[in-house]
Amino acid sequence: MNSSSEAKPGIYRFDEILRYAKGKRVGVVVNHTSLIEKTHLVDTALSSGIFVQTIFAPEHGFRGSEDAGKHIASAIDSLTGIQLISLYGKSHKPTKQDLTGIELIIFDLQDVGTRFYTYISTLHYVMEACAENNIKLLILDRLNPNGHFIDGPVLDSTFRSFVGLHPIPVVYGMTLAELANMIKGECWINACKQLDMSYILCKNYDRNKIVNIEIPPSPNLRTLRSILLYPGLCFFEGTRVSVGRGTDFPFLVYGHPELKSDFSFTPVPKKGAMHPPLENVLCYGHDLRGISINKLHGMKKIDLSHLLSAFKDFKGKDTFFLKTNFIDKLAGTDQLRRLILAGKSENEIRKSWIAGLESFKRKRTQYLLYPDFN
Repeated sequence: MNSSSEAKPGIYRFDEILRYAKGKRVGVVVNHTSLIEKTHLVDTALSSGIFVQTIFAPEHGFRGSEDAGKHIASAIDSLTGIQLISLYGKSHKPTKQDLTGIELIIFDLQDVGTRFYTYISTLHYVMEACAENNIKLLILDRLNPNGHFIDGPVLDSTFRSFVGLHPIPVVYGMTLAELANMIKGECWINACKQLDMSYILCKNYDRNKIVNIEIPPSPNLRTLRSILLYPGLCFFEGTRVSVGRGTDFPFLVYGHPELKSDFSFTPVPKKGAMHPPLENVLCYGHDLRGISINKLHGMKKIDLSHLLSAFKDFKGKDTFFLKTNFIDKLAGTDQLRRLILAGKSENEIRKSWIAGLESFKRKRTQYLLYPDFN
């Protein structure tokens, strides 16, 4: 396996973090992935004399165990006694009151490099809140496990939502700091010119290499294989097909009672998926756990074959997509749904992305902080 095992996220440059944070009242946007070895950034900061005033937590919570989409209440962190404010509850954006007294926000979340993964939406609103309230933002950059390619439809602003805020493709090939550069540079936030933003880069990051994520970024993305499958399988979240939430192998399988296969599974309530789609229903489908990491990484494109195959085999094609048309928010366009319903091929679907992708690629290059793809 061609692995970037020597690469490390920005959090490991703690001496640099200290130079920004020493003597300041600090807020941190963190979760369970914000570790230096086995020690959380909050604990390391406190033991180093940094005054951490507030912890802001994204989707899945500070401990990273909450269900996808579950609203999370603010509270006091039981281990540190620090005020804990949810950015996935009543508000997605820190309020002026939340930020009172804070001089620096440190942002450190492990992302997976897809537009519909909500940590980048949290980044957007934190950037905007910092800009509007004249608070310095420090981003600790992270390795992107899907940072080795660019693919998918560019978001049409008509379909803007918390699972897609920016006019970027589904897979955009940038780290968090690079994307933040673009968000600021393209002025996609209010008061963009007022934002005082710095970042601490990863060590030895090579976007061409396989990135091993040490800690699952969310309860249902537990392995590198599931993270690499995620850009394509997440589209199933806008359909009646299960992606294995409520099993021991989420985003490694897909299935539905109407699909015919020798492989089957039954979603049941589990931590991180207490009410999974098709709960307690026997599903037939496909097991993708045998696909090698090297093969998935080497594809360098979103794999639409599973979505198109499931649609082909689904009896009630007019009920394949959820009535909410959530697929349109995930895709950032209604074209994907309409082209699939029209029976178009994968090549025909991909052609609809070309113009948007080419425009994005030209824009993207000016915001990169590491060498581009080979």
